[in-house]
Amino acid sequence: MNSHDARRPLNLAQQLIRDHLVEGEMTPGSEIALRMDQALLQDVLGTLVMLELEAMGLDRVHTDPSVQYIDHGLVQADHLNAETYLFLKSACERFGVWYSGPGNGISHPVHMEQFGVPGQSIVGCDSHTTAAGSLGMLAIGAGGIEVATAMAGEPLYLTMPEVWGIRLEGRLPDWVSAKDAVLELLRRHGVAGGKDTIIEYHGPGLAHLSAMDRHVLANMGTEMGATATVFPSDEETRRFLAARGREGDWKPLAAEPGCTYDREETLDLSGLVPLIALPSSPDRVVPVSEVAGEPLHQAYIGSSGNPGYRDFAVVAEMVRGRTVAEGVSLDINPSSRQVLTTLIREGYLADLVASGARLHQTGCNGCIGMGQAPAAGLNSLRTVPRNFPGRSGTREDSVFLCSPETAAASALAGVIADPRTLDMAYPRILEPERMVVNRELFTAPLPPAEARLRPLQKTDNTPALPDLPPLPDTLEVPVLLVTGDNVSTDDIMPAGQRVMPYWSSVYASAPFTFEAVDPDYARRAEASRELGGHAIVGGRNYGQGSSRENAALVPRYLGLQVVVAQSFARIHWQNLVCFGALPLTFESERDARRLEQGDSLVIRDLHAQLAAGPDLTAEVVGKGTFRLHHGLSGRQRELLAAGGVINLLRARQGEASAAR
Repeated sequence: MNSHDARRPLNLAQQLIRDHLVEGEMTPGSEIALRMDQALLQDVLGTLVMLELEAMGLDRVHTDPSVQYIDHGLVQADHLNAETYLFLKSACERFGVWYSGPGNGISHPVHMEQFGVPGQSIVGCDSHTTAAGSLGMLAIGAGGIEVATAMAGEPLYLTMPEVWGIRLEGRLPDWVSAKDAVLELLRRHGVAGGKDTIIEYHGPGLAHLSAMDRHVLANMGTEMGATATVFPSDEETRRFLAARGREGDWKPLAAEPGCTYDREETLDLSGLVPLIALPSSPDRVVPVSEVAGEPLHQAYIGSSGNPGYRDFAVVAEMVRGRTVAEGVSLDINPSSRQVLTTLIREGYLADLVASGARLHQTGCNGCIGMGQAPAAGLNSLRTVPRNFPGRSGTREDSVFLCSPETAAASALAGVIADPRTLDMAYPRILEPERMVVNRELFTAPLPPAEARLRPLQKTDNTPALPDLPPLPDTLEVPVLLVTGDNVSTDDIMPAGQRVMPYWSSVYASAPFTFEAVDPDYARRAEASRELGGHAIVGGRNYGQGSSRENAALVPRYLGLQVVVAQSFARIHWQNLVCFGALPLTFESERDARRLEQGDSLVIRDLHAQLAAGPDLTAEVVGKGTFRLHHGLSGRQRELLAAGGVINLLRARQGEASAAR
């Protein structure tokens, strides 16, 4: 923290960063290093994290707690997912990690319920790890390789964000909920409007938002590109923890009086109306009334985007004594075993089932294309956080994002419907004073002496990671692919039941890379690997969405050396560097339009140019030279020179062993 920061009152985000700062100064745009207290892993990316820990030669993780959740790959259509569970459980035993098996629920709400502690920091290999900011945590999503290094005791490096203060005023009207509030912010600012910021909510409107309402806002801050979202720890936070028998973990946290923010905005909750995001981006937001009457095929309740007890109970109240419209599938995806068991205890599950709703297992499910895929071209209303094309599991999907109230009202009407038109009083739901809690369903870490003796239970689908060579000093590579704006990690590495079981293997997942953008990319890329690799040219916000590191690792294995884009999403940019691929940005939009597929990109004296400053000169054969920007720190240049973070850490450990 610099001297100016030391004198002035701090907002809450700055306090949390100050308390975890290892290196750097709290000056927006500069690189900082943060100590991570906790780590969160989900299964389809946790496999790579565990393989990375093995590759690093780690004995035992340093973050406490570290928790591995089985929540994405729940469809056991063959042996692959079941074998992944066995591998992950053995890895948890080996490295000292808590294990949450299939059925316990989605990592983000379950971690809040079981392990979230105000004031602590957490890093997770899922972009929606930011949801834990609803409890007053410094919660950051990152690529799995960065999570692995944090678990190994290294700090988490990132660019110091600006702090964006959003003052909440008023109270949500009837039939309007927290999902509508975050959709309004997406309407205002778009999917990149929060890049390089921490969103901090404050103001009198907070008193009317429960901890799980705040979870919705913190979760979907990721959809605006925010590094993190922070809420104060107040009476609502205490109430949430007390209902789960964890009041002893509560402590008050708030911004200091007189603090300031780098950006400021006011959101009047009382002025909001039911909103909906049109296919196929979270920021295509309009009032529900504008699309009311459009046909409906499916209404989906659940996911980390609306995981609270209230989100299911309000739907149960709405459908009690009524029947879902013919031809509409009302899909109920409980978020956690705690929530499901409490809904059963309170009688709400019977109301849902009696209405014609379909009950699915606790987990991510259709949010990530693992079941509940809609029919092609037919409208699906979902309470999930994102609606990128094909993410539902149906390539030609038509997914809208909305609140539970809008989804339930539409399921009853048989068409998209504004919930305010429903003939009933709005059911305001209060969470019970005591939720059903059972920590016995989690497997605690083994003692260190016993853990060291546990082997990893590996299969053909969990092979060792490939060795990645360092970038050469002269790059001369063909442009193999040119993409448009807002290419997501779903576009790069598809999700869904067809592909996700193979995510644990770089080699098995490689043929699926970019298949929705260019089905021939993987074949051409593999051919390029023996000839020195290739380049990709992207548009704005390249790599948005999920934190999945295989969207960087697998193309890198296929020979990707450099990505030149107009701008990058934060996590994907970091993932490219961590695996030794060079991310560069254009100096002008005109330059971006000059590069075409098939062009040959040449960068000479690469490492000297990187060290000389934030810009470098590249040549495109037959088109002249370009100025490109890298903005890499000295640490990141060292990563690229080593061929990625695993190579660098392994070399350091070898040097340390030799010195001993």
